[in-house]
Amino acid sequence: MSDPNIINIQKFSVHDGNGIRTTVFFKGCPLACAWCHNPESQVYRRELMVDAQRCVGCGSCIPACPQNAIYRTESGRVETDREKCTVCGACVSRCLYGARSIVGEQIPVKELVRRLVRDRMFYETSGGGVTLSGGEVMSQNMGYLLELLKDLHEEDISVNIDTCGDVPYENLQAVLPYTDTFLYDMKAVTPELHLTYTGQDNRRILENLKRLSLDGAKINLRIPVIGVNSSDEEIGKMIDFVRDNDIHLTQVNLLPYHKAGSDKGSRLGRTDCKEFTPPPAERMEYLKKMCLDAGFSSVLIGG
Repeated sequence: MSDPNIINIQKFSVHDGNGIRTTVFFKGCPLACAWCHNPESQVYRRELMVDAQRCVGCGSCIPACPQNAIYRTESGRVETDREKCTVCGACVSRCLYGARSIVGEQIPVKELVRRLVRDRMFYETSGGGVTLSGGEVMSQNMGYLLELLKDLHEEDISVNIDTCGDVPYENLQAVLPYTDTFLYDMKAVTPELHLTYTGQDNRRILENLKRLSLDGAKINLRIPVIGVNSSDEEIGKMIDFVRDNDIHLTQVNLLPYHKAGSDKGSRLGRTDCKEFTPPPAERMEYLKKMCLDAGFSSVLIGG
């Protein structure tokens, strides 16, 4: 497997674990969540994004494309044939208005570590560190990931891993010695519901959660609250699953759906991205109380 593509290195993040953190977003995920606010993280390969709001239709990109994938429509709009596009980036350098960009960059491990240690002062003063996220970091090249984790461990930098859990358990077990906290997503317990909205069965996800707990991992359970997955019945099933399997949690995070980045799908040329309705604050407080009443000691709204 080749080195992974990285879509963003987000500094001063305060929603991916304790303290000030730098979050590395890896590209590619085994799930295809209907509500994903980072659709550019779902496929593993590099992709072209085109921001129609920035494009002025000057056409500078058209002759730059070696594949003749960019053309002008009868109405004068500049469009890209995604099937012809090889994501070479030639059009990006010719765009004068920043309307075109390539998502996905391969960064050697040593270079990535060098960038991450720059913020050591902020990690140390705030009790923070680095969070590896995605996409799904645990479905990437494990040789690359383990080298990265070992190097950060040698630098005495705390690492959290944000995961959907739909990976071979051997991957999770391999990173356990170098991971302070797993930020573990639970989208749904009902199999049909999970399959409908993520495109994948959830048996491995639930089994991996049980095994991580048995192996003594520190786990923050993260529940995206979308509406379709957050009825009283479904949240109740999540609570029952945790209690019935004696899963030890450090924290539960209820993550309300938001529409930030809802235009990313169109910028990728996709038409399958869906929008949902953000839950009211009253609903979030109700679900928080529901979890607290079930015996969870630490329940937060948001990251």
